[in-house]
Amino acid sequence: MKVLFTSLAHHTHYYPLVPLAWALRTAGHEVRIASQPELTDVITGTGLTAVPVEWSLGHIEDLGLLGRLHDEASAHVQGFDYAARGEHPWTWEQLLALENIMVPTLYGALNNDTMVDALVGFARSWQPDLVVWETFTLAGAVAARVTGAAHCRLVSGPDIGVRARKEFLRLAAGQEPEHREDPTAEWLERTLRRLGCDTGFDEDMVTGQWTVNTTPPSTQLALGLPTVQVRHVAYNGPSVVPDWLRADPGRSRVCVTLGSSASDVGVDLTGLLAGLADLDAEIVATVDEETRRAARHLPDNVRLVDFVPLNDLLPTCAAVVHHGGVGTKATAELHAVPQLILAFGWDTEVMGRGLEDIGAGICVPSADLSPDVLRKHVQRLITEPSFADGARRLQEELLATPSPNEVVPVLERLVAEHRGHPGPVPAQHGTSGSADRR
Repeated sequence: MKVLFTSLAHHTHYYPLVPLAWALRTAGHEVRIASQPELTDVITGTGLTAVPVEWSLGHIEDLGLLGRLHDEASAHVQGFDYAARGEHPWTWEQLLALENIMVPTLYGALNNDTMVDALVGFARSWQPDLVVWETFTLAGAVAARVTGAAHCRLVSGPDIGVRARKEFLRLAAGQEPEHREDPTAEWLERTLRRLGCDTGFDEDMVTGQWTVNTTPPSTQLALGLPTVQVRHVAYNGPSVVPDWLRADPGRSRVCVTLGSSASDVGVDLTGLLAGLADLDAEIVATVDEETRRAARHLPDNVRLVDFVPLNDLLPTCAAVVHHGGVGTKATAELHAVPQLILAFGWDTEVMGRGLEDIGAGICVPSADLSPDVLRKHVQRLITEPSFADGARRLQEELLATPSPNEVVPVLERLVAEHRGHPGPVPAQHGTSGSADRR
């Protein structure tokens, strides 16, 4: 069968797709990866075939007022209280505001008409049997609906967006009919009609006809979605194991990694590392070039590196401190490494609190972090056996789930069940494991 993957043009969104894409490819299926041109070299660097699809936004910093509105809206969406607990944690007004901001400035911007039309145009010509889309690329669901392909959503972190939307829909049902606006449904319905697809919107365009989830089952939100559970397989991109990593450090090793820049998390990384001077551990901090140049007078036990493959580094570590990146978290789970997550928005508090509940880590809001707080928590992670025990339980759970190769037959069966028939092609476009409920 033909399988089309779609991803936002950032390697952190694309890398979780790579193991499943290769599993399908080595099973004999045709695989294509569609994304904006900025990701083309990354895709081809993984040995897979790229399909560049243009989009009209360009660089946010060049958009003037629209760019500022996008930044402000992103800050609101990022800061939304996704970690709120309780059976019904949000009000109708909160969730309606979230939808009204998120659809035009996030989902609609990342999946604008230019990008959707290009993706649909390729799908109409190639006719995939299955479209696999990551959570920010709803254009994949549109392309599947227009062409009659089966489609699924790949989730590699807490499913916070769907959790909020399910509560939104529950509360919408209690509103007067004239007040039941649904920005997501209206946008996708309008897009389908514009493309000449008369089947219209339904909720699986937000959730996928089924979900492929790479996170351990005990860390997932209970959303009642058809789910194919698949084991996380670490992929760090092109990697080389450095000489120093091949030697035993002679003491505990702690990895500190805050993504592409510590400024994204809002912390002073140099100051924090200085606070770990008297910790009996080697601290390996992955930092960008700017941070590395600015670092002065760091303790002798701190090693700054620009990049090191986490799948090789973390097995040598007693703990990891990170910003809630899904790849970092999943690789730590795979190697039973206790984690300290610095929560700064989006899904980071949800995943951090989940690790605390399981006993495999600690969550600290980045605004509350100081050198003393960091030192205290890292000391706990590397000396208190309960965290290592919790991390091992999580590792055992992850290793017990099917590998990407093992779920290929499940996907083949689901495609046969869900694949439909392509819709009409408007003249202006030319012609041409098992699933369970969680």
